[in-house]
This record gives sequence, C-alpha cells and structure tokens, in this order.
Amino acid sequence: MASISRITVIGGGQMGSGIAQVAATHKHEVTLVDVSQEALDRGKAYMAKSLKRVAKKKHAEDEAAQSQFVAEIMSRVSLSTKPQEAVSRADLVIEAIVENLKVKQDLFAQLSKAAPQQAILASNTSSLPIGKIAELLDSQRKQRFIGLHFFNPVPQMKLVEVVRTKEADQEVVDSAVAWVKAIGKAPAVCKDTPGFIVNRLLLPYMMEAIRLLERDVASAQDIDTAMKLGAGYPMGPFELCDYVGLDTIKFIVDGWHKDGEGLKGNPLFASSTKLDELVKQGRLGVKSGKGFYDY
Repeated sequence: MASISRITVIGGGQMGSGIAQVAATHKHEVTLVDVSQEALDRGKAYMAKSLKRVAKKKHAEDEAAQSQFVAEIMSRVSLSTKPQEAVSRADLVIEAIVENLKVKQDLFAQLSKAAPQQAILASNTSSLPIGKIAELLDSQRKQRFIGLHFFNPVPQMKLVEVVRTKEADQEVVDSAVAWVKAIGKAPAVCKDTPGFIVNRLLLPYMMEAIRLLERDVASAQDIDTAMKLGAGYPMGPFELCDYVGLDTIKFIVDGWHKDGEGLKGNPLFASSTKLDELVKQGRLGVKSGKGFYDY
C-alpha cells in the first residue's frame, strides 16, 4: 500500500479546515489551499479555535501546555493560494470546495497536471457522483481517484465514507482505508452511488418527516420528540434538517430527482412545498439563525 504522509486539502471552509486539523493532529504534513488569503485566515482561525477547546480538555489546569499543544499541531499546517504548487509533493489530495460538478471537474483537471503520478486524488463531495467528478482525467488518474466523505464537524464525527468507483484500484482503496484509520476515524467502504450510505438513507427520512408536517399529521416538535424518544435518535429529523442546512437538502434531493442514477423521478425525492418556501425565505437552518426552528 502507498504510504501517506503529505496531505493537500483544497478548500479552507469548515469541512476543509476540519480535515486539515485532524490530519495535522495525527502528525501529517498538511497544506491547506483556498482562493484568497482571507479565506485561509478564516480556516486557520477555525482550526485554532477548535484545537484550543481540545487543549483545555487535555490540559485543563496548564495554560502553557495548552498553548504548546495548539502550536505544535498548527506548525504542521501550511497555507497556500496556489493549488498546483501545493499538490506537487502530495501523497493525498482532498477536495472540499463548492458542490458544483463543473467546478470540481475543472479543478481536478488542473491538479492532475501537477500532482505526483502516484498521488491519490479524492473528493469530499456529499452528493455528486465520484466517477463524474473524475470524468476529465486520464485512465491512470481515474484508477487513483476515490471519494473520501467526511462528516461535519470533522474533528468530532468519526465516520469517513470511502467511495470506490469502477475504475479505482483496490490498492488505492486499501491505502485510503488505512489512512482513515491512522487519523482516528472509522472507514465505511461503498460503491459510487447517489448519497453513498448515510445520505442515501438519511435524505428519504428527512423528506418524509417534512411531508408529515405538510400533511398536518403532527408538529415539527412532536415529530422530533417521537423520533428521539421512540426510536432512540439523538436528534429529531427537523433538528437534523436545520443542522445540515435546508438549502443543502434541497440541492441534493432536487439533483437526485432530476437525474440521479437509479433515482430519477423517484417520488421519495420529489420537491417539497414547505422546504422550497423556507429556502426562498432564507430560513436555511442553524447557519442563518432560522429554519424549522429559530436559533
């Protein structure tokens, strides 16, 4: 299996900086890439804030040890606005940018010109087909292209879905699985299918909860209470919708209903009047302060 020690993460948002933080915490050399220094500074600040919380738990009464803990991990993270230069020595490149197929395809077409031939290229997409993202790459690059779907917030969430395409080499999948374990996460390997494992099961659940609300079967609060106390879920479906982001949910289900492999026209993913109205009103969930609930 390929040894993975140098990681390049493209995208300095919450997901990308979270991935960078976890990799650096486990002794990897990390380069975080974004389009502007401002975006990188935000990503760096997010990592530092997250690490300070960890440090306080590990060294509750020792401020010097807390500072040293944060500084040591952050010393392994470099920042760059030059993606091709940043991937030139990478063993693993993880993309965590906007959920736009063409933007991702164009990015990997550029990166493939600069990354080492043996580098593993991976997308953190939650909804787009991995094979389609790799469509512009040559056959050799496609063999070393996979999905690595982390969950938010990355430092706390243990799962990483390792998504293999039809073209991916087994050695690449095995190397990715070993790396996921090496950074303290739990891998779940699956084929390249819409939603992979978690979202394929989760989205129909959330959409059916919204349809119960639309049919006035019960209130959002009572549906959440029922699923938490009756099914043992830590969050109800509406709390979860607000946490994920209503615009994100709409984007995924609309895409699957329009042209998802094996899902096109499936009523499970038909548009929801209630969801459409909330997104139009800017009620996107926790991130906007209002969704199904007010925050």
